[in-house]
Amino acid sequence: MKEKITKKTDTLSPYLIISKKRDGEELTNDEINFFINEYTLDNIPDYQMSSLLMAIFLNGMSTSETNALTKSMLNSGSILNFDERSVVDKHSTGGVGDKTSFILAPIAAACGIKVPMISGRGLGHTGGTTDKIESIKNFNTSLTLDQFQDYLINNGIVLMGQTNEIAPADKKIYALRDVTATVESISLITASIMSKKLAEGPKGLVLDIKVGRGAFMKDLPKAQSLATSLRNTGLEFKKNMMTTISDMSQPTGFAIGHSLEIIECIETLKGNGPKDLIEISLHLAGGMIFIGGKSNSLEEGIEKAREAVNSGKALDKFKELIENQGGDSEVINNYNLLPVAKVKTLIKSPISGYVQEVIPDLLGLECVKLGGGRKQKTDLIDHGVGFVLNIKIGQQVEEGSTLITVFSNKNQIDEVDKFKKLFLENIVKISKDKINTPKIIIETQIDWGTGNV
Repeated sequence: MKEKITKKTDTLSPYLIISKKRDGEELTNDEINFFINEYTLDNIPDYQMSSLLMAIFLNGMSTSETNALTKSMLNSGSILNFDERSVVDKHSTGGVGDKTSFILAPIAAACGIKVPMISGRGLGHTGGTTDKIESIKNFNTSLTLDQFQDYLINNGIVLMGQTNEIAPADKKIYALRDVTATVESISLITASIMSKKLAEGPKGLVLDIKVGRGAFMKDLPKAQSLATSLRNTGLEFKKNMMTTISDMSQPTGFAIGHSLEIIECIETLKGNGPKDLIEISLHLAGGMIFIGGKSNSLEEGIEKAREAVNSGKALDKFKELIENQGGDSEVINNYNLLPVAKVKTLIKSPISGYVQEVIPDLLGLECVKLGGGRKQKTDLIDHGVGFVLNIKIGQQVEEGSTLITVFSNKNQIDEVDKFKKLFLENIVKISKDKINTPKIIIETQIDWGTGNV
């Protein structure tokens, strides 16, 4: 009996699996399942998982390995299942000012799509969807899976925070990736995103892959590789897929900061949003409507999305979401109910010219310094601080015109002074040279799994 146990341990041992991937070899499904299962059960220590993550980061994973990793992480927790083709979710790889979920989800729901959203909190220079919606007083993101399913079936839209019931392996692994410089691995990003999204039980997924200075993928070839990886995994699991690559060379919209972004989303649902935010939100919502079977083409889906905004039905859906989850829906009419910081500082342009750069990741990090993000997971969020830009790349500005408004608290005078210097010297660049505004939507691909009938 002892020899049998030893033989099994030799065949599936953490050491041998790590060394195999270190040497660039392909892992089997059994090896991946063993490692993920044992790590989830705390039978493999963090240092060995960290070693495997670095080996994966350096040597990559094949499509079959990535799919096996996704499946193992998916099966580490509960998995929901909805039979309707109209159950479609969206995921963005994230960026500064990326607030589209609060716009496209109500739009899609108003058009007959059921939208299950399990969202994360912010860490680093990007804000989290769960943190942002909690700007609204009493909005409850701590739902059980039973409540999540009931709200989705009965209301067509639901938003909750991450739960230990869904892909717990991913939660443990992501915490290690964040501190071991292995976040940017395409295979690890794919498995992390898809294990959580597949666990929600949708028939279709719309994925927004950001590219540029404010995104994980800094250049187009890397963004395209990630899109391909996500698409392949989605199709392996028989999901209808739309993958869009969109620009993150500057913040999306104008608002950065939790309450400020909620206000901008409400204004967008009222038809008053920034051009780039409207365009990307309608595009992604239109994709959800199309792959969810509520339109005959992406173009028709976009038009239905636009009509949902123009008619006020999308705004009504957002109000319904707030009310269903205990929040104060009066924020739609009274922004004073949101905790917006009271001290406003206007930073003006020292010269006339054209905006060449507005560096998003630096703005995100500065928002964190004001209290609008976490340096550590245990930090509390100040939902009221942040920035509202007045500019986009390519825009002409006059000397003395306002470039950005800082929203801060009375005790943050020194931080605001430091930010003003940094903003004018390092974040914004203005010159006499005219430059074109970047396209927000770079490319889109739609693929059908078995959920298209």
